[in-house]
Amino acid sequence: MTQLRLVQVDAFADRPFTGNPAAVMPLDAWLPDDILQAIAMENNLSETAFTVPADGEADYELRWFTPTLEIALCGHATLASGHVLIGDRERVRFRTRKSGLLEVARDGEGYAMSLPAYAPAPKPLPDLVAAVGCMAVESLWHDGGYALIALASETEVRAVAPDFKALAADGDTMTIVTAPGEAADVVSRVFVPGAGVDEDPVTGSAHSVLVPFWAERLGRNDAMTFFQASRRGGHLTGRLAGDRAILGGKCVTVIEGLMQI
Repeated sequence: MTQLRLVQVDAFADRPFTGNPAAVMPLDAWLPDDILQAIAMENNLSETAFTVPADGEADYELRWFTPTLEIALCGHATLASGHVLIGDRERVRFRTRKSGLLEVARDGEGYAMSLPAYAPAPKPLPDLVAAVGCMAVESLWHDGGYALIALASETEVRAVAPDFKALAADGDTMTIVTAPGEAADVVSRVFVPGAGVDEDPVTGSAHSVLVPFWAERLGRNDAMTFFQASRRGGHLTGRLAGDRAILGGKCVTVIEGLMQI
């Protein structure tokens, strides 16, 4: 029997039981993909992050699995991985298979994370809008599998009650519903039922789309405040820096232990 270190972190959180929980499993070498998927299914969190030491410009290689599949980008589990692995360094860099080089750096009491910025383009999305059950002000799409639906108010964002079966029929599309916020500059909710996550608590990768969208709509070059209005809720900041979305947030370690396989 093999024992593997496992750390569960609440990301984009300043206290336990808020933000988005991610499991982080630092490995010495890659396990078979079916074992990685089985571990993620056992954890039953929106994402489990796996890392192995790397050479060159990256400190670690990084992959993410939902309970049902491997995904191309996960922000909150990247932030959690940085929290677990940064040690006494100022920053830690991750090489990923489909999203390039990602970085988590110390920033005051929290961290600043660099993700790719994905500017969405206007596109009619009638089936997704109907599945969400809302009155869209705008609908946009990014070919990474991101659908963005802008609403008029935070009240409307909080009120949506999607048909998850209908959303899942579109595959593992990430559907983001957003509006100008009340206490924060921007409010959002995120649904990915096709990837086994009906509503994600706080989604870093969604802000790869939200940051460039709202930077343009609000005419902002400075850091904006974001709130993801899930049941757990999560606060973060975001600013556009060229082709990068720089997200800020805190993490709290809630569980540390060993998994036996």
